[in-house]
Amino acid sequence: MSVGLFAINPLCSALADAGKVEDSTLTLGTVNVQGTASGPLSTSSVLSSVDILGGDILEKMPVNYSWELFSRAPGVMLTEFNQGTTSGKISFRGFNGEGEVNAVKLLIDGIPSNSNDGNMPFMDMIFPMELDSIEVVRGTSDARYGLNNIAGNVNMLMRFVSRSVVTGFVNALAILIFMAQLPELTNVTWHVYAMTAAGLGIIYLFPYVPKIGKLIPSPLVCILTLTAIAIYLGLDIRTVGDMGQLPDTLPIFLWPEVPLNFETLRIIFPYSAALAVVGLLESMMTATIVDDLTDTTSNKNRECKGQGISNIIAGMLGGMAGCAMIGQSIINVKSGGRTRLSTLCAGVFLLLLIVFLGEWLSKIPMAALVAVMIMVSIGTFSWDSLRNLKQHPLSTNIVMVATVVVVVATHNLAYGVLVGVLLASLFFANKVGHYLDIKSSLEEAGSHRTYRVVGQVFFSSADKFTDVFDFKEALNKITIDLTQAHFWDITAVAALDKVVIKFRREGAEVEVLGLNEASSTIVDRFGVHDKPDAIDKLVSL
Repeated sequence: MSVGLFAINPLCSALADAGKVEDSTLTLGTVNVQGTASGPLSTSSVLSSVDILGGDILEKMPVNYSWELFSRAPGVMLTEFNQGTTSGKISFRGFNGEGEVNAVKLLIDGIPSNSNDGNMPFMDMIFPMELDSIEVVRGTSDARYGLNNIAGNVNMLMRFVSRSVVTGFVNALAILIFMAQLPELTNVTWHVYAMTAAGLGIIYLFPYVPKIGKLIPSPLVCILTLTAIAIYLGLDIRTVGDMGQLPDTLPIFLWPEVPLNFETLRIIFPYSAALAVVGLLESMMTATIVDDLTDTTSNKNRECKGQGISNIIAGMLGGMAGCAMIGQSIINVKSGGRTRLSTLCAGVFLLLLIVFLGEWLSKIPMAALVAVMIMVSIGTFSWDSLRNLKQHPLSTNIVMVATVVVVVATHNLAYGVLVGVLLASLFFANKVGHYLDIKSSLEEAGSHRTYRVVGQVFFSSADKFTDVFDFKEALNKITIDLTQAHFWDITAVAALDKVVIKFRREGAEVEVLGLNEASSTIVDRFGVHDKPDAIDKLVSL
């Protein structure tokens, strides 16, 4: 890329006035900038100051609004620095922030950017406990981290499945993996137990071998060693070949010979929908766990699209639908894999082994694979969750245990996650509903009362909101200050309508003030207390 540098020289201007030159632009030279594309950088590789606060920290922060969480990041302050009709709320290192939920443009040295909309109305629409993490990037000169981060940026990453559900999912999966190995350890000779114990010893002790212990994955060493021992000693134990015949040809592309009509869709839709739900759930949770293990972030939307496209293609080749496997992913990560190349190599090598080396593959003893999977189950289980049972709230423990019980009992990940999400939502709604405080003060000789509402108003707290007001008190004017409140749904709007109209029926003047932009939008759209026929619409009140 070549960048031309130019300047207006007073001498050139003078010469132009004299008619000796036709252009007042003087080219001084060029600057050549070259580089190779390397893809987006991880947070740990960016040339900048990046702070990330996880959900386990955020959920303990006593704040009323989500944007207040950014004050918990080092060096970040909340401001009300006015720029025109709106104001930014976040500032750091001398910059004033403005923007919306996922991107904050900066006012550098007090000069407003092209779009001055810093009130961040959409941030108020996110519960703090819905956040998985927040990220603060204080600017970078490295464009590979994203052009939106050059001047500085803040991000709010939402989560739709609580941490307790993810923990329950992981623990249940670890239990299922271990239970799946039990048939290979029952009604067998002592040789199987000895081989399994030896395999576990190799897996856990080989990494301590100097130099090569960290270079070669210990599960691979376990499989090769136990296979060699079984062949050399001629042990009579179950092998991979005893489980069934392995394919010996490459997949062939075939179009399904089924009628393409609604009757076929009616038959396959329930199964395909269930597979899609389970596959997406497991893939998203696996991605979350891998992100934690590798300290990176993944594009969940791209993962879902890639999984859908690959499953369509796999079906054309006679394959079954698949998704991310947490056990195999953990083995991959613990073996040193960090990029998509590691997963591609795993698939390609497995294909080559099955098709071209099937004879040798069939001789692998099942005890070796059992040892590897036991290692996976032990590594997958969140042992901290047992230690934290006494520290975490009862509701969190109930959600985690319920998810584990349902998944293990039904062997269906979707059922367990669904139960966990529903329980977490109910506990969350009940908890947030208690964070509502309404105080009042009497002014002007007892004829004017002001109610100040602080907290979240939605379906769970709407009744508490209406019960605080005294509709029988003889007053001339009522002021409802909602500066520190937020209205989330139509139940909250209906509660506000009910309060305002009841006071007006008693002959009092009612003033509602302080609504933030998000609350004002939903109140203006669904509220009726300022409509001409408001009393008729709420005559039942």
